[in-house]
Amino acid sequence: MFFILSKLLNFLIAPLSWIIALLVWSLLTKNLKRKRILVISVCSALYLFSNAFLFNEVMGKWELQTKKYSELKTYDVGIVLGGMLAYDGEFDRLMFMRGTDRIMQAIELYQRGYIKKILYSGGSGSILRPDFKEAIYARRYLLTLGIPDSAIIIETESNNTRENALFTKAVLQKQCPQGKFLLITSAFHMRRAMGCFTKVGVTTDYYSTDRYSGLRAFVFDNLLIPNVGTLLQWHMLLHEMTGFVVYKISGYA
Repeated sequence: MFFILSKLLNFLIAPLSWIIALLVWSLLTKNLKRKRILVISVCSALYLFSNAFLFNEVMGKWELQTKKYSELKTYDVGIVLGGMLAYDGEFDRLMFMRGTDRIMQAIELYQRGYIKKILYSGGSGSILRPDFKEAIYARRYLLTLGIPDSAIIIETESNNTRENALFTKAVLQKQCPQGKFLLITSAFHMRRAMGCFTKVGVTTDYYSTDRYSGLRAFVFDNLLIPNVGTLLQWHMLLHEMTGFVVYKISGYA
């Protein structure tokens, strides 16, 4: 039930959902003053949520920034959180999304000797495809890159960040109970992930990847020109912020 409600909440918090709702209301209302206010609200929301400069400022405050190699220790396991892969059954091919930086960074950390093993945590995460176990396909991909099977651990049942932490803990207790761990996930997702792992009693250092925020840029297009991609990024950020608050209230983080 929690999983289904989270998907519904994801729709409700989308800026585009609000904008469409306000637009429909403005078309249906017969009150001219209210109609004018609603139209102004729609235009304002569209502009604010498509402003790259504003998004960069907010995201920069939210993301947990990554670390330099010089700040890292040597870890027994690098824990990679899933949510970055899809599978094209017609062509038997993996499809990679933006969050793939998580696994790419983990591979580099392994090659450089900072982590001894890669643990990939990820089940389905989809209501429509509960049989898709992301970690199984991630393991297949890692093997094709030459990562030895002895250096790969997978957790295949988690559907959300809370379960990532719970089920990964169970795997680690069996395979590496006294190890040192490095949590690897996207910078915007790291607050919630760290909260979940700490809550279940797994102590980790963190290594943020896939940063959305960058240096402050006072340039014309960044400050003033609307960007449709930014509208989608706001949806992602609001989803993560809301998820963090819900997890806190629920005692998951």
